[in-house]
Amino acid sequence: MSVMPSPRHDALVGLFRDRPELAVEVLRDLLGVDLPATPLISLESTTFNTRRSDDIEADLVLAMGPPQEPAHAIIVEIQHDTSKAPRQFARYAAALWLLLGCDVTVLIICPDRGTATHYAQPIDSGLTGYRLQAQVLGPDGIPAITDPQEAGAHLELMAMAVMVHGRDRKVVEAFATALSQQRDEHAPKYYEYTYSMSAPEVRRLLEEIMTSTDWPVYSPFAREHFGRGLAEGKAEGKAEGKSEEAVKMLLLVLDARGLDVPEDTRARITACSDLAQLEAWTTRAVTARTLQDLFN
Repeated sequence: MSVMPSPRHDALVGLFRDRPELAVEVLRDLLGVDLPATPLISLESTTFNTRRSDDIEADLVLAMGPPQEPAHAIIVEIQHDTSKAPRQFARYAAALWLLLGCDVTVLIICPDRGTATHYAQPIDSGLTGYRLQAQVLGPDGIPAITDPQEAGAHLELMAMAVMVHGRDRKVVEAFATALSQQRDEHAPKYYEYTYSMSAPEVRRLLEEIMTSTDWPVYSPFAREHFGRGLAEGKAEGKAEGKSEEAVKMLLLVLDARGLDVPEDTRARITACSDLAQLEAWTTRAVTARTLQDLFN
């Protein structure tokens, strides 16, 4: 039986999909892997299976170099437990090597220390002479960043730092300060990803610290504050402006979840002025796996 991806899994995949360079930086800077020097990094199809299987896709596949002649490929896998047979990664690497004709590195991100240790062992493929050594990033390899300036320069890594070191208040404070200084319209994504990846006690700390900043928080817990803002807006006769903010919040959450919003669906959302309905959609968007789940 296949296991449904968790919100943490989806958020981690989203971090790497949004900025493929992150995989290269993790391999070079944190794991010391020597990779080709090229600014060309592109997403590839994650499916390279040619036979019946319960597991036909890697989480993410990247190619470095020109599309016609890739210099190196990276398979990014997110593992929260040891349920996947290590031999699967050897098969992925061999299939991608045949497909692209270049060397392949398998990068496994493991938030759990025991899982990281498990997958760090050399993988016997079952084929004589072929053993795969995956590159594994576990919690011990993710730095506990407490400098807001450094946090702002490496928001993807900072999101993972909060995931594994978030019980350290200084780490969360550095993340909150870094986000409050961001003027990038995509900054809310980092909060959504971080919230999805964090344990309940870390989420509560995020709530406490983020609401003390002047950064416009877009996150699941913000429903309470958003609702309070709506009530104030109605009292001041600003319901129209609040509905526009609600639409913006909903679209940002959908974007952060990686859900593609067709034009007709976007038009339906932007045309809605029912604040309660917009808030309900936003609540569902936090866990929805498809747009159909949003409107059911």
